[in-house]
Amino acid sequence: MIEVFKTNVHAGCEAEKITGLLYRHFPGCKINFDLDDCDKILRIEGLIFETEKIKFIVNENGFICEELE
Repeated sequence: MIEVFKTNVHAGCEAEKITGLLYRHFPGCKINFDLDDCDKILRIEGLIFETEKIKFIVNENGFICEELE
């Protein structure tokens, strides 16, 4: 399963922090940001993860996170 999210994460250090937090909750997933994209894409690939929990974690850290379809 792959999910793609639009965020407002701009700095690499912010992306690293969020990625680290997400890996703690979803250790078997591939997680990365594309900060060069205009939507500051967060991409998560794996067998098991919760979309709502991902959005909650990102939002809890002060960033916007919306699913792209």
